[in-house]
Amino acid sequence: MAPEWGVASVPLAGESESGDGFVVKAFDKGVLVAVIDALGHGPDAARAARVAAAALEQYAHEKPEVLVRRCDDLMHETRGAAISVASFDMQSRTMTWLGVGNVTGALVRADLTAEQRVKRLMVRGGVVGFHLPELRASVVPVLPGDTLVLATDGVGIDFTNSLPAIARPQPLAEQILQRYATHDDDALVLVFPCSGAVTETACSEQRRA
Repeated sequence: MAPEWGVASVPLAGESESGDGFVVKAFDKGVLVAVIDALGHGPDAARAARVAAAALEQYAHEKPEVLVRRCDDLMHETRGAAISVASFDMQSRTMTWLGVGNVTGALVRADLTAEQRVKRLMVRGGVVGFHLPELRASVVPVLPGDTLVLATDGVGIDFTNSLPAIARPQPLAEQILQRYATHDDDALVLVFPCSGAVTETACSEQRRA
């Protein structure tokens, strides 16, 4: 059974296309979850997001460092983008995380007694397609019930202060977007429950960008 996840997005007012995109792609024993925030907005930004999404989808099984370098190689003729990726390994019940730029990631623990129930994930300064920082992925244990929330910089960072431990993914994504969208840029929120990624042996792939 495929894990349920949710996404909500809106382009900058007056634009017909968004420079924010995402990928959710299953591979053998794992799932890749990624969000892309191309620089600027409009058609050129949307094209940059599509270039990155295609590479992430095609090579979803590779390590996050390799994936980001592939995107960087392909995006030199685009505006570039901020990209955050999370690669879930179902066998080890871990998430390998790597973020370049300003796509926020928050891991919400299902355990209400956890010392850090909402963990903000580290991102490194840089732009994929123009200037990559030193790429150092981090490996984080995940448990059934934990939830990953990703948001582009068109969403106010305060959303991490009020994340519930349990919520349906699609309504939560829509709620965050409605409450915290800044309305001065494209905005996208993706909510991915880790349960499917660490308990299922197979799941269907889906992608929107």
